[in-house]
Amino acid sequence: MDWSYKLARKGLMTYRRWRFGLSNVHPTFYMAHGCRVSSDLTAHEYSFVNIGCILGPNVELGRYVMLAPHVAIVGGDHVYDIPGKPIIFSGRPHMKRTYIGEDAWVGFGAIIFSGVTIGRGAIIGAGAVVTKDVPPFEIHGGVPNRKIGERFPDSNDRQIHEKMLEGELMTPELCPPWAQ
Repeated sequence: MDWSYKLARKGLMTYRRWRFGLSNVHPTFYMAHGCRVSSDLTAHEYSFVNIGCILGPNVELGRYVMLAPHVAIVGGDHVYDIPGKPIIFSGRPHMKRTYIGEDAWVGFGAIIFSGVTIGRGAIIGAGAVVTKDVPPFEIHGGVPNRKIGERFPDSNDRQIHEKMLEGELMTPELCPPWAQ
């Protein structure tokens, strides 16, 4: 990858950090255009938010997290159980923390409810609606989400991957935009 692309990418993310007030994101975090994110987003090393994602308040992305286009982290933001009061006038509770663990991958158009924890290394299928926590290294899909597989059926492979995640930060070559 040539130096001009790296410089342009760095400049673009400096602007986006300023534009969205993102003070809790690592310098290697990258967010594509057309996203709407809360200014309190916490994003760790090499996490990636693709085109058109919507991330509500109180979201944290671990190292190496990838969100495909049009992922939404929403919900749990209206009080609806006060008799005699319309929902629109009932207020909003505190948004629960949503955490997506290291090296998790969330597929195209998935919707994740506020307050959910997605374990490290988990994969969420395209179009899934995630209403409950996802354990580490499981593959979930469907509406609502359910387990459909394991990322590493072999426990030795999982241990190798766990050791990598707990080790030093990797600094690989990034995909140029024409490859995304």
